[in-house]
Amino acid sequence: MSDALLAAYDAVLFDLDGTVYHGTRVIPGAPETVRAAREHGTPVRFVTNNASKAPDEVVAHLTDLGMPAEVGEVHTSAQAGVVLLKERLEAGAEVLVVGTESLAAEVAQAGLKPVRENGDDVRAVVQGHSPDNTWAALAEACLAIRAGALWVACNVDATLPSERGLLPGNGSMVAALRTATDVEPLVAGKPEPLLFETAARSAGAERPLVVGDRLDTDIAGAVAAGIDSLVVLSGVATPKQLIEAGPAERGTYLAADLTALTSNPEDLRIGPRPGWSVKAEDGVLSVTGEGDDLDLLRALCHTAWETGVTELGERAKAKLS
Repeated sequence: MSDALLAAYDAVLFDLDGTVYHGTRVIPGAPETVRAAREHGTPVRFVTNNASKAPDEVVAHLTDLGMPAEVGEVHTSAQAGVVLLKERLEAGAEVLVVGTESLAAEVAQAGLKPVRENGDDVRAVVQGHSPDNTWAALAEACLAIRAGALWVACNVDATLPSERGLLPGNGSMVAALRTATDVEPLVAGKPEPLLFETAARSAGAERPLVVGDRLDTDIAGAVAAGIDSLVVLSGVATPKQLIEAGPAERGTYLAADLTALTSNPEDLRIGPRPGWSVKAEDGVLSVTGEGDDLDLLRALCHTAWETGVTELGERAKAKLS
């Protein structure tokens, strides 16, 4: 285990949806991989943009899926959102909550007053994912924001992975309010670095590793925080997105799923790979050689990022289809 990727870092910061589980379905091998990290003595933290559940609810869900955890190991965008509110509001200020009761409870625990309707005393709006968010809730928030209330979005994920596929995420609801108000929210969760920085500090980590499935949140947040990352293909990220990724969304390693944490880091690193030759010729990435398809993707990403050429030749297309 000393030559495993998880051993090269002093903490592992896991995304949840699409990385550890899809709704009620665990990613195969996730419990064993988390257990391997713990047995090696590498602290683990669960860092999620989903603001719909309180940390103790996340712990219960992880435990049900075979990954017992402690509340202090869970860091949610709801917590990050409330940190931003508390920094900017006086104690007892009214905050209009668009989200779950657990989000409202986080607001109350911070010494602020959660409300569900707009009024003259509303100082801020905090918006997090909830399957029960309604047009009426958005309408109340719209009125408050247009009247000048501070607007904090716990996250702006457009979609939410589930066992049934991708569903509308908090970012889709945020987009509706952005259109209705012409205002940009203050974003608390990933890709802002706050969640990862807080999680790393709680683990006493100086060299943590982020594991996530979304380039625009998990990986961008890791880049913003100056943290190495493992991109997994068990959730949202696609080969096309990886090849076309800009500097702010480029991971360090690439794997099919989080079980790669027990593999050698040099086998996972995005870069030139044995068996494959990738060249940018006439605006196309041409491929020769044979080997593992994921190694090909690692090599394609490297050349695309080096040259700016992202169009795939016919062989590359066939191998990645």
